[in-house]
Amino acid sequence: MTQNLQILKKSGELVPFDIEKLRNSLLRSGASTEMVEEVMDSLLVGLHSGMSTHKVYSQAYQILSKLSHRSAGRYRLKKAIMELGPTGFPFEQYVAALFQARGIKAVTGQIIEGRCVQHEVDVVGENNEKVIVVECKFHRDGNTKSDVKIPLYIHSRFEDIYLKWKEEGRIGNREFEGYLITNTRFTEDAVNYGKCAGLHLISWDYPQGHSLRDLIDASGLHPITSLKSLNSKEKESILGKGIVLCRDLNDEVLKQANISLNKIPKILLESHSLSE
Repeated sequence: MTQNLQILKKSGELVPFDIEKLRNSLLRSGASTEMVEEVMDSLLVGLHSGMSTHKVYSQAYQILSKLSHRSAGRYRLKKAIMELGPTGFPFEQYVAALFQARGIKAVTGQIIEGRCVQHEVDVVGENNEKVIVVECKFHRDGNTKSDVKIPLYIHSRFEDIYLKWKEEGRIGNREFEGYLITNTRFTEDAVNYGKCAGLHLISWDYPQGHSLRDLIDASGLHPITSLKSLNSKEKESILGKGIVLCRDLNDEVLKQANISLNKIPKILLESHSLSE
């Protein structure tokens, strides 16, 4: 039924529909095999050539959301991360929370004196074993890639900070690690430079096992943009108050964001199901 089906990518290119890719995306969301097959059966009825990939995945999400809030929220996670904007600061807060979940005390927006010049660093973190500095590159367009010029520049900045902190004795016997994290992807040259220079590069699906998607799955931390029960304006209002995570939502936060009282129980129910 899907052998000759062509779907339209955002770039305008028609490509064969990859049913296994969709099935794997649904399984990664935590949906059971039975749920996945139910979604696939319902979805395939209405598929036709020329349909956009966005519409295909959007319809799959709509069907899944009726079966499981948690799985639906995880399924649309990539889009939810894209909605952490437009300034990119909520993305920095989110990245800091991911490191905190790994036992690293992390803060955002730090001004740091290097050996040569001053630097503004998105996230700085430390524990008894390591000190980290992180640059976050947030993109609203999922097709945008960070090229090699970015890790080249970031690495030189981090080296300047490292030399200063080493002179001051701030690092001590701990490891010093620099990270460049994006919500999209890196070019091949950027990845190769990161490997060679010892700069940790993390993108949506790189490196395998430690990608942004993997870190989110391991932490169980979901952004409020994952919630179907909130509209765009409501999400912006809550993000504007510095609330990024579903687990931080409560009655008071939602009231301050001018959410109608009759919607609050539904929002909290979906939020709690994602945060379990």
